[in-house]
Amino acid sequence: MSKYYLLGFLLLFISCSEEINIPKPPTYLRLNLPEHQYHKFIESNCKYSFDAPTIFKIKDVYQEKNKTCHKDIHLDKLNGIMHFSYIEMEKPLSEYVNYAINKVDEHKIKANAIEDTSFIFPNKRVFGTFFEIQGDVASPFQFYLTDSTDRFISAVVYFNSRPNYDSLIPTLQYLKTDLFQMINSFQWKK
Repeated sequence: MSKYYLLGFLLLFISCSEEINIPKPPTYLRLNLPEHQYHKFIESNCKYSFDAPTIFKIKDVYQEKNKTCHKDIHLDKLNGIMHFSYIEMEKPLSEYVNYAINKVDEHKIKANAIEDTSFIFPNKRVFGTFFEIQGDVASPFQFYLTDSTDRFISAVVYFNSRPNYDSLIPTLQYLKTDLFQMINSFQWKK
């Protein structure tokens, strides 16, 4: 009989031992991204130029069998794409700006925060706003640029992966540097 008590006591003792779980610390993928290098993007039929990162692949977007100044900018090692649209304005500027802001607002449901940075270069007649949408959103960066009278650029960045903001932070920081260089170097051609 004592054997059964001893066995029961051992089972009770083993089942009551507390296991301490230690959570894993947050980690990020190590990215081996190159140093930031740029070349001047100039295309004869387009009315703009900017410094483009050398790792980006800029491809034409064709509409109705005609070449346009809309571009798909493949972000190469960053595994994403930027849709870069050029518009000759036919309506008041406010309609284009409101459309761009409405596209940013579509991400409010998933966004933790939306930060905007204004760019004003009166000597180059370049004005715009850069939006950083933080959180698990489809498009973490959007911006628009205009000369305020005739021309408007809209750009939207998408990644080819599930939006996981914490995992994308190193990539986003790297890309933000490149996007700011594009905006700061942007010029309209006559």
